[in-house]
Amino acid sequence: MTAMPAPRTVLLTGAAGGLGTLMRGLLPAHGYELRLFDAVPVEGEPDAITADLADTGALREAVRGVDAVLHLAGISLESTFEKILRANVEGTYNLYEAARAEGVGRIVYASSNHAVGYTPRPAGGEPLVPVDTPRRPDTFYGLSKCFGEDLAQLYWDKHGIETVSVRIGSCFPEPTTVRMLSLWMSPADGARLFHAALTAQGVGHTVVYGSSANTRLWWDLSSARALGYEPQDDSEPYAAKLIAEQGELRPDEPDHAGLGGHWVSNPPLWPR
Repeated sequence: MTAMPAPRTVLLTGAAGGLGTLMRGLLPAHGYELRLFDAVPVEGEPDAITADLADTGALREAVRGVDAVLHLAGISLESTFEKILRANVEGTYNLYEAARAEGVGRIVYASSNHAVGYTPRPAGGEPLVPVDTPRRPDTFYGLSKCFGEDLAQLYWDKHGIETVSVRIGSCFPEPTTVRMLSLWMSPADGARLFHAALTAQGVGHTVVYGSSANTRLWWDLSSARALGYEPQDDSEPYAAKLIAEQGELRPDEPDHAGLGGHWVSNPPLWPR
């Protein structure tokens, strides 16, 4: 895909979260002016919009006049179905409705590896997991990301809003587990991928995996590379230390069998 000029103004939802904080620091270098939105105040950003995704009026004002949206807001861990429904399902619908009403043509949606969490991870020599593998969510959280991908497809087919749904692995300054060696996306590569997703032409609704070019990669990055994404980082320099501390992943362990890891049996819970 060819690239178009970077959108001038991008609404960043979830700006106070971990990934949002990383992108606040990295995306301006790619040419973006960020408008910030979160349910809690964004530290050091007095002009940020503090509102919930349920506040449809605030969402309409937030998207008004922006060129694109990077939608990172919502619950990022497992929670009750009721809380996931409100934040991740209804909240994402509200965001798309606001974008439709205000004529915003491009959204980059933070999906997750947990949309395919029960998918078996490839053993040595097996093919990488393709992006069109059947979705197998491992949690209510993962289920909400499946909904978001389908919502993005509907709004492309029905309203012409383009979306790149990024099934993010784990975006941290460095990997912290052996599993993460396969799914890690460095913050710098995250910014590169979001930039590609915001600027590629003719994406319609495109689903991509979000990670660095890891030596131990489990999934196929070809659809992300087709956007113009060129990952520069690899988790392998962290491998020896993590394996010495935690041991290799064992195929006979249920929590090591799928892409979702321990989320299939003991997912981390949203604290609020």
